[in-house]
Amino acid sequence: MENLLESLRTPTHRLIDPVVRWMVRHRIHPNAVTTLGFLSVVAAGVLYHLDHVRWAGVLVLFGGVWDIFDGQLARVSGMASKFGAFYDSTLDRIGEIAVFLGLLSLYNRYGGELGDIWMVYALFLAMGGSLMVSYTRARAEGLGLDCRVGFMQRPARVLLLGFGSVSFGLMLGGLALNTVIVLVAFFTNVTAVQRILWVQRHASGVPLDDPSLRGQ
Repeated sequence: MENLLESLRTPTHRLIDPVVRWMVRHRIHPNAVTTLGFLSVVAAGVLYHLDHVRWAGVLVLFGGVWDIFDGQLARVSGMASKFGAFYDSTLDRIGEIAVFLGLLSLYNRYGGELGDIWMVYALFLAMGGSLMVSYTRARAEGLGLDCRVGFMQRPARVLLLGFGSVSFGLMLGGLALNTVIVLVAFFTNVTAVQRILWVQRHASGVPLDDPSLRGQ
């Protein structure tokens, strides 16, 4: 999955390039696009809460699309900044929490039909794993390590949850959605462990101020 996502990055950027250049010409700020993506995923959380699972999945996917646009727009326009990167990452995390809270609300009402109380624990594991995937990379970058390893990075989470929701909704008594959530819970935590082990291999015994860490 990691290699597949990387292989799709360049053709995706080529595909969206005309729209990005239109945005540049009209002086649309990357942070505005980031905010739009954030509002999309927050709205997805609200729609999960209201049982509109398929429409929630559509907005999860839209949020992922806007997330691609804002980074590319920042690079092409020359408006990339440290605050922009911080703002983007922070809103991504808040947006993910909003989505999982919406799902938690859904399962809180339909727990007996959608897999009983154990699915609440699966949701917490999925949310915690998603946040840990992002945290481990951010903490590694703070130490000068470019830690991108692992299966369930943000694009994979967006695609799995978004397409799973759009395709299946609450079909089969919610079994399909249960499966998607369990997969996210499992693979996000596996990815977090992979990143911990990767950093352990690259940084074990290295002093905090060692310049050799920079640029790895």
